[in-house]
Amino acid sequence: MKSLQNYGALIIIGMVWGAVFPITKIAVSSGYKPFGIMVWQMVIGVVLAYIIQRIRGKRLHFRRRHLPVYIGVALLGAVLPNYFSYTASAELPAGIISIIIALVPLFSMPIALAMGYEKLSVLRISGALCGALAIALLIGPEASLPDPAKYGFVLLMMVAPLLYGMEGNFLTYMGNHGLDAVQVMFGSTLVGVVFTLPLALASGQWINPVQPWAAPEWAIVVAASLNATAYVGYIWLIRRTGPVFSSQVAYLVTGWGVVISMIFLGERYSLWVWAALGLMLLGIALVQPRNKAKP
Repeated sequence: MKSLQNYGALIIIGMVWGAVFPITKIAVSSGYKPFGIMVWQMVIGVVLAYIIQRIRGKRLHFRRRHLPVYIGVALLGAVLPNYFSYTASAELPAGIISIIIALVPLFSMPIALAMGYEKLSVLRISGALCGALAIALLIGPEASLPDPAKYGFVLLMMVAPLLYGMEGNFLTYMGNHGLDAVQVMFGSTLVGVVFTLPLALASGQWINPVQPWAAPEWAIVVAASLNATAYVGYIWLIRRTGPVFSSQVAYLVTGWGVVISMIFLGERYSLWVWAALGLMLLGIALVQPRNKAKP
């Protein structure tokens, strides 16, 4: 029964996280720009993290020694990758975005190797090659993208998973300084607001919340809420089952992102895209850690 509960939680978390991409597509397709969207998504993240911590009865630490962690996670895990992913999302199908974001472990692995956190293996090299071939299938054949002229946005989108891979290795290097995951989320999103609010105002990307709300405005709120909920659920699952089992959520996030985009956005993909999806999932499987480690 416990095993079924764990798999059920894994599926639900993957579905919730996968839904973020097509919902974000609705927001960016309306003309809203990255910094304007990020401000309100981070404000919502701060509020949700604060409520969760108060319910848990834990303090929200914001000392000088915590600032490097908060700033690093804010830049590598939110501000910079979101800028690239939102920019690309306005031009690419949400399903393609879901496939490209799966590059995170494939980028993280060589960085970890260079930093001495992981050991080289044939399987992991093969996984990285699968990821590279998947991207080649997305941008190479003319029949892969709905508009072949937009292959440059595929390359732009690849910067986001690269930054997420850097974020994971940054946290391994820095340590969490006694902070739990929700505290890190609170501090980093608060720092993210400090970064993005001036940029949104200066660039004219500010989104006025006092206006009639339609699908794009609700999409911003829903995507931010789903992202925070999935993140907390993922941390809960790590504590319950360990990092190896919970890391399988990567497959489900990509799979659900593609399926939900097909159902709600009416997206359809060529055989090249399906082949890229298969190679990407195979690549994730090959680079996954083989030994159970501490959460």
